[in-house]
Amino acid sequence: MNPRLHIPLPFTDGAALPLTEGQQHHLAVVLRLKDGAPVRVFNGQEGEWDARFSLQGKKAFAVVHRQRMEQAPVADVGLLFAPVKKGPVDFLAQKATELGAAWLQPVRTRRTIAARVNEMRLLANAVEAAEQTGRMDIPRILPFASLETAVLALRPSTRLLFCDESRQAPPLKQALLARQADWGLPWAVVVGPEGGFTPEEAAFLKDMPHCVPCHLGPRLLRADTAALAALAGWQMMTQADAL
Repeated sequence: MNPRLHIPLPFTDGAALPLTEGQQHHLAVVLRLKDGAPVRVFNGQEGEWDARFSLQGKKAFAVVHRQRMEQAPVADVGLLFAPVKKGPVDFLAQKATELGAAWLQPVRTRRTIAARVNEMRLLANAVEAAEQTGRMDIPRILPFASLETAVLALRPSTRLLFCDESRQAPPLKQALLARQADWGLPWAVVVGPEGGFTPEEAAFLKDMPHCVPCHLGPRLLRADTAALAALAGWQMMTQADAL
């Protein structure tokens, strides 16, 4: 398959879109593409386009010439997660992108270890995952915020899928089947940090008008594993016709 690049610029037939230094290095040095080599590009709004790699002096461009695929819709589901170590957070951003999360938001809980989050790094991981997997858009990366701030900022119609590690909730499949009438609405998956939510945080989430508590099985999952398991389960249950 031809290399695939995310270029967040408008596409028109024949437009020469400038590449970043990183993109130029990857194509010219790592992949050793020659001038005129075919590539694929997407901007998150206009589908996927055929293009060719163009070297002009020290600058590089992708010259687009036709649309190959129309923009694909994305399920309206986001992920609220408490960041842990750098490696697992990178992995989480990549895999959540692959699983179709429309947006990602790191949240600060009482037991969150990370004091700050590199949101540009999260975005870079999301872009890389989208480029490699054929996704035609990039999930939005929302700023690091407290759990309460992030939850209260959700749209009123959003259903909150609360992964309750205490297991005082129905299994994921049962919880979603009970809310089948809501599958077409916006959803947000929320998972806690290492050590889980405090009782006060769990009570706060359960008090939300559209909270859907669930548990993810008999084993206590790591925070990043729980987030991906919940996203995958939500997709399989609610988007079966699209898979």
